[in-house]
Amino acid sequence: MQTNLGENAFPFEWLDVHNPSEEELRQLANNYSLPPAAVIDCLQSEHLPKFEAFENYFFVIVRFYDNNCKKDSDNIQQLTRKIAIFYNKNFLLSIHRSETIFINATAQKYANSKSVKHPFDIVCKLIKNSLETFEAPMKAIDHEMDIYETKIFLKKRVPDILKSFYLIKRKTSVFKKLNTITKMVIEPLYTSHQKNSFYEDLKDKMLHTETTTDEIFENINNLLNLYISLSSQKTNEVMRILTVFSAFFLPLTFIAGIYGMNFHYMPELDSKYGYPASLLFMALVTILIYSWFKRKNWL
Repeated sequence: MQTNLGENAFPFEWLDVHNPSEEELRQLANNYSLPPAAVIDCLQSEHLPKFEAFENYFFVIVRFYDNNCKKDSDNIQQLTRKIAIFYNKNFLLSIHRSETIFINATAQKYANSKSVKHPFDIVCKLIKNSLETFEAPMKAIDHEMDIYETKIFLKKRVPDILKSFYLIKRKTSVFKKLNTITKMVIEPLYTSHQKNSFYEDLKDKMLHTETTTDEIFENINNLLNLYISLSSQKTNEVMRILTVFSAFFLPLTFIAGIYGMNFHYMPELDSKYGYPASLLFMALVTILIYSWFKRKNWL
């Protein structure tokens, strides 16, 4: 589906194409003399963000967060969708397969605006809006980590917590990688047009998104390390208790094992007080072990 968003609203033509077929893309390439290599990139839904300068056009690919992705999505292709943009001084073409609300919102917001003088301005706004789509999932991840952190410190049992941590870390890692690649697109973008307030605003948004993502990525790593440390501490505490019990019963088991042997001639075997004496000796050993542990502050 093709929509002319620039008609009587911008000083240039803006054509928005939603979910085009291969034939439609080839027709667009012929009508507007688009670079064939760039058109091929438009057909690849998994393509990463990029910026290319051709003879008659500049070509940009950006990715935005897909609000309809599955909860367990954990890679770039599942979490995000792509927008391909061709532009020069007189023309802007945006191509996307998924429904993209912020394209129409941008067109409505800046229609007949005197501040927009070049397609480059709209390109900067579209890239900025694509970055803004990551704010909601990042806030959700941050809130989820706060809940997990509280439960960990309160020592509440959380089912499948390691699986949840892994998924959060994977998502944050995807966002972090996308930020790095998108930054590589933004930095040379100004070569297509003179720097202006739209570009500076985009750079500020990129810095904010990058800082937020890095902070959340660091927080999830710290939280994961904290959980592993507390789990190890709990395991060590259990092992300490088992070791203490073993220290009490090991000498008693040794004594019982000696007197459990079926030899005829053994000390105290025929004595009237042999059994009470053995029990008394075991009690004495237990008291000595307990006193030693108390002196070492192990109890």
